[in-house]
Amino acid sequence: MAPSERPRKHRGRKTMGRKLWLTTSAAVLLWTGAAQAQDAATPQSDPQDEATSLGEVVVTAERRTTNLQETAVAATVLSGESLDDRGVFSLEQLQFVAPSTTVQNFGQGNYFNVRGIGKSEPTTAIGVGVTTYRDGVPVFPGYFQTEPYYDIGGVELLRGPQGTFAGTNATGGAVFINSRNPDFSGVNGYVMGQIGNYENLKFQGAVNVPLTDTLAARFAVNHEERGSFYDITGPYSGSPGEVDMNSVRASFLWTPTPALRVLLKGDYNSLDFGGYPADPALATNDPFTITANGPHSGKDETARISLNVSYVLDNGITLRSITGYQDGISEFSTDLDGTSALNNTFYDRVEEDVWSQEFNIVSPDNQRLTWLVGAFWQQDNVTFPVTTFPQGAYHVGFPEGVFDYYIFGETPKQTKAVFGQISYDISDRLQIQLGARWSESTSRNENVYTTYPAFGLQLVQNDEVTAEKTTGKLSINYKIDDNNFVYGFVATGFKMGGLNAPNFYVPASSFGPEDVVDYELGWKSTLFGGRVRTQLGAYYMTYEGFQVVVGDPAVPLFSSIVNVQDETVLMGIEASAQVRLDDWTVDVGAAVSHSELGEFYAADPRIARSGTCDATTGPASPNCLNLDGNTQSYAPEITFNVGVQYDFQLPNGATLSPRIDYAHIGEAFTTIFNNAALGDQLEARNIVNLLLSYKTDNWTVAAYALNATDQTYIAAVNSGLRYAGPPRQF
Repeated sequence: MAPSERPRKHRGRKTMGRKLWLTTSAAVLLWTGAAQAQDAATPQSDPQDEATSLGEVVVTAERRTTNLQETAVAATVLSGESLDDRGVFSLEQLQFVAPSTTVQNFGQGNYFNVRGIGKSEPTTAIGVGVTTYRDGVPVFPGYFQTEPYYDIGGVELLRGPQGTFAGTNATGGAVFINSRNPDFSGVNGYVMGQIGNYENLKFQGAVNVPLTDTLAARFAVNHEERGSFYDITGPYSGSPGEVDMNSVRASFLWTPTPALRVLLKGDYNSLDFGGYPADPALATNDPFTITANGPHSGKDETARISLNVSYVLDNGITLRSITGYQDGISEFSTDLDGTSALNNTFYDRVEEDVWSQEFNIVSPDNQRLTWLVGAFWQQDNVTFPVTTFPQGAYHVGFPEGVFDYYIFGETPKQTKAVFGQISYDISDRLQIQLGARWSESTSRNENVYTTYPAFGLQLVQNDEVTAEKTTGKLSINYKIDDNNFVYGFVATGFKMGGLNAPNFYVPASSFGPEDVVDYELGWKSTLFGGRVRTQLGAYYMTYEGFQVVVGDPAVPLFSSIVNVQDETVLMGIEASAQVRLDDWTVDVGAAVSHSELGEFYAADPRIARSGTCDATTGPASPNCLNLDGNTQSYAPEITFNVGVQYDFQLPNGATLSPRIDYAHIGEAFTTIFNNAALGDQLEARNIVNLLLSYKTDNWTVAAYALNATDQTYIAAVNSGLRYAGPPRQF
């Protein structure tokens, strides 16, 4: 369906009426203290220059603090204040402010794709290409990507393979989300209340409290409820699309000596999304008008604890330990055919717990040779619980109550790695960096697959696969002068293989690892006395064994992960700039990219099977397609965003700031078959966000509009169903 800008009737609870068109979002800031953002004022600068120039942006993802303009990495770094100004309140909105980035929002998953690398559907069989960290701990790799952003200090999105300085392998990139830490500046914090259309109510707040001279605490809370975007008819169940989210976080910072720093954080999330209504990919109706006769529910419940302990030795070397534990339950159900004609249903309950441990030894910064070494271990246990034997909580009905397919069991995974990175300043301007990583991963499937009540068939899987790999990075960096920095590097990455589940048509199978070589060049510049910053980069990435998801032609809802036999190539150019001229602030980001799958045969599950289809030899037929040269899924060729803000300085000392943000995400395919006639193509989307804020020392009142033009667009397609992006919210 082509996107459109048009008036939309109100959806959701009918009692709302039109009066909420006049509402605003009011943010009340009490006890405002120093924000722990990523922007720091340039030291020893002229007061006039300081007022009209951009502050230094720092990157902390590499386990030490560095200036973004002098770091050999393609990255988008946003402070907590910038996230608020640009309407980024969850992972989904991040795609509208970062180049080469898309987010798939469908059913149980929100997943990053960076440069076309990420994850295309929620499955525990395949790893993520883009790793997400919260407060230094890699989060659940399979599900649970829907946490709201609240009391955030900053977000850092790094593009390209990451792995020589932290945590887990990442072939496409990594996102570091850091909540605000406690501090000793005094009792301070904020309270924010918001009302909007679709009966949206939101409350958020945080308070920072120094308990003693060495112990400080910070507590944060977020609550949001919202009516549904959808008008649904049919004998469905649940509250499709209605939102009720509650999150709390407690953080404690203990510094008994100048050398020892202990940071403990714990958070809990109860996120009820009411399900994700969808209709068939080829439907032509309004995607917010749904007819369904099945269940609709969606809820995530998670808890996380992280402990970050660092100790600085007398010689300046830092010893650091980052420990994490996460536990989550995800429940989801949907009308699988997206119509009222059939009664195909899907239910899923997955329980996941993750232990992780990372150790770092980090050299001091003030020397020609700097280095970091580390070790990482993670145990990820995913359980599909049994309900009433032989029935499992993972349940597909073809149709419901006639031929039901169940899964129950466990899919544990373990990863261990050692890594390191050194940097040597050959001169005051020339630097060489070398990094390496060895990792080993083991994945097991210990599941039972049954049908009930029809046939009473049962399959048992108890398989294991292990892979190990050494990867690395070599970078040469050069400071042309104090305002211009160029770099070039080659980096390799690795994503382990895994196990495909059997079904009653295809036996269990394994798929191999994915290897990437990334070549990048970059130039970062600071101009006009710090008023303009630019970042320009180009990349060329080659993949061997590229992992793709292909449906089973006999039963399209059953999919398997396979490896592309030939080399897959992704390439592109990325550019961004930040401008501060007097009271004007401008942010711009753009990317042009291209991807080509290697020679590879696959059977499109939507086309009737005829004969065999070998991944290497084919032969080519109307069903067995040679995908050589096809575009990777969710890899738009063009992404662009721009934000403009002007600050009116009022006589009473307050500031009135209108802001407009525009984002363009180009056309993209949702499967590697690139068949627009079968619903594979997502049309380009053009999103406009508006913000008008009035700020005093302690108060902020703001009115906002997200997707202000009310563009109707499809955000993702999964299992033959299309999922709409959010309509206008204000």
